[in-house]
Parts: sequence; C-alpha cells; structure tokens
Amino acid sequence: MDKFYKNKVAVVTGASSGIGKAIAFELARRGTKVVLSARREDKLQDVVQTIRDNGGEAIYDVMDVTVEEECKKLIDKTINQYGKLDILVCNAGISMRANFKDVNMDVLHRLMDVNFWGTVYCAKYALPYLIESKGSLVGLSSIAGIHGLPGRTAYSASKFAVTGFLETIRIENLKNNLHVMIAVPGFTATDIRFRALIADGSEQGGTPRNEEKMMTAEKVAKRVADGIQGRKRLLVLDTSGRIIVLLKKFFNKSLDKIFYKAMAKEPDSPLTQQT
Repeated sequence: MDKFYKNKVAVVTGASSGIGKAIAFELARRGTKVVLSARREDKLQDVVQTIRDNGGEAIYDVMDVTVEEECKKLIDKTINQYGKLDILVCNAGISMRANFKDVNMDVLHRLMDVNFWGTVYCAKYALPYLIESKGSLVGLSSIAGIHGLPGRTAYSASKFAVTGFLETIRIENLKNNLHVMIAVPGFTATDIRFRALIADGSEQGGTPRNEEKMMTAEKVAKRVADGIQGRKRLLVLDTSGRIIVLLKKFFNKSLDKIFYKAMAKEPDSPLTQQT
C-alpha cells in the first residue's frame, strides 16, 4: 500500500475495460478507494470483485457519461459513500476511423458527446470536492489531441477539446491548488480500435495495427498513478509522443506529412481510398 494513496477516494470513468480498468486496479492496489463507472454492469462487477478479492475497496455505478444527470449521480454516490473525492480520472472514450468527407455526422456528435462532454459533465460536479481536497483532475487525452490525426477527425477534435478544457480549468484554479493532469498515451493495446466507429457509425470490429507492439494498459496505469502522485501537468507516455510534442514546436508542417504517411500505411486505410 502506498502512503500517498492510502484512504484516498477516486472516481474512474470507462472502468470496465482497457486503460480505465487498469487504472482502477492500480489505484486500488496502492490503497485508494475506487468508484468505477461504465455502461456494462457485468464487466464492472468483475472488476470490483477482483479488487475486493485482492484486499481493495471498490464500488461501481452503471452510467452513461453522455447524460449529465448520470454524471451528477456518480459524484453524489461517491460523496454519499465516502464523504470526499480526491481524484477524478476521466477516461471514458471511443474512437473512429473514416475520412471527414465520408463520415456520417452522427459519428462526430457521438465522439464529442462521450469524449468531451463526458469529461465536462463529470468535472463539473466533481470540481467543488476536488478543490476542497486539493485533489487531482485527470483527463485521458491522446497524441491525436496534440496534432491532428488523419482518418480520426472527430477523435482528434474531441481530444483537442479535452486538452483545452482541462488547461483552462487548471488556470482558473491556480489559487485553489487544484492539480490538473493531461495524460497522453500513445497507441495502447486495448479494445478501443475494435469498437471504433467507421463512416456509417457501425463498429469496425477489428484493429488495423499490431497490438503486440503497443504499450500495455497496465503500464499506462502505473505511469498515470505515478503522475498523479508527482502532480504532473502533462504526461506524455511514450517516446513517439514526446518526439511529436517536440516536432510540433519546430516542424509543424513536416509533422502533417509524417502523420499522413503513418496512417496511410494501415490496412484498408481510408486515406488510400481518397480520389
């Protein structure tokens, strides 16, 4: 058990799988009481039971982050159960893969509703308690939220929006000692690509990338937990991401070409289908 995390209370959204699940396990392992949320109750039950079996403390709330009232209910449940909130990890998110000219507009709305508004709603109702505890507001962004990713229009837009939102919250609360961290994983081996939406709004059902070469969700979770403890502002989790941050400062135009070529190499890339 980690002295820093002992008896802290954390809410993690999108905690039924992938990075959110891994963060829930990692925080619980370090001594945090965790409140998990997602839409799939059976998956949440499994995560909570595993945490309890390993000596941790966890509860869950089945909810949809796109519904403001349910986000409020999640925070209220946390306060009613534990009386405080120290950490909010806004992890719930979905991806997409299609050229903008081909994509159904409903896909863009869906991405913004989950990735951006899901973060905004939870942060809105958690903020007073996080200020009181001088706690941490954490948002899972992406390299796509640092530089536009072709074939991922709505995903990039939503992650840029999350980044701008969190940076502004940080500035507004400089005198409140609120910690705001933007975590930027690279490509991570989770099911997000299998469930990514394509142009017509259906799930693509497969991944265009070699998952074996990617960072694991568990490694991301450990780095995120360390970043919270160190009160990091921006946590870029892989070498390629750090290179992109550097290139964006000095070689912005070249980065466009690098991103285009990289995404065009994916099997059945929407970029290769352009006329």
